[in-house]
Amino acid sequence: MEVLRSILSCFSSRSRPRTRTGAQYLDGLWSSGASDKNKSMVEQLQTYGVIRSSKVAEVMQAVDRGLFVPPGGSPYFDSPMSIGYNATISAPHMHAACLELLEKNLQPGMRALDVGSGTGYLTACFALMVGSEGRVVGVEHIPELVATSIENIKKSAAGPQLNDGSLSIHIADGREGWPELAPYDAIHVGAAAPQIPKALIEQLKPGGRMVIPVGTVFQDLKVVDKKLDGTVSIKDETSVRYVPLTSKEAQLHAN
Repeated sequence: MEVLRSILSCFSSRSRPRTRTGAQYLDGLWSSGASDKNKSMVEQLQTYGVIRSSKVAEVMQAVDRGLFVPPGGSPYFDSPMSIGYNATISAPHMHAACLELLEKNLQPGMRALDVGSGTGYLTACFALMVGSEGRVVGVEHIPELVATSIENIKKSAAGPQLNDGSLSIHIADGREGWPELAPYDAIHVGAAAPQIPKALIEQLKPGGRMVIPVGTVFQDLKVVDKKLDGTVSIKDETSVRYVPLTSKEAQLHAN
């Protein structure tokens, strides 16, 4: 399974890679020799060309992934991890890829929405990207994960932004977004929808970008750009495998 080759091809050529894992178990980029340190994890991703932006590297080094993985996990391995409730935290290379794709829409002062915010890791990264002059909203429909994510973020570099109100986490159905603070420059969806939810497209600002996995058995990470005139373009970035974006009840009772 040529995971490394697939990842590298996504960033070094126009060829379409095979499957990259977002939130299902698969061999990691360096699973047998992973460093147990956050800084080394980021440096590995830079070495393999997954991280090219100095800003993305800076933010991922500032937000310690170890704070967002449940006890007993291996947070610095390039592998998704279970966080309970039939949910997972994506592998580091997927977080890095999404930050790279959204970087231009995560500039200081911009607004971002993280759908399926889970333990809060990527939400915290977004907050550091846009700064206290921006606004980041995480939406998660499992109350226990919302409570956990807030505690995780408090311990992280993004903690002060919970206090100043530029970062917030809410219990809600992510398929409906968070219209109260729309429109958003950047929207990230951390679970696979059977089709792109209309509400999320409506909440995307003209000039904004959404990254969302779409599909059931076969899934693609799609990049949705809304042009200034309001028209929308959609392109496939890579094949992925995520847990489904569904209702709270369906998620808790999934096999």
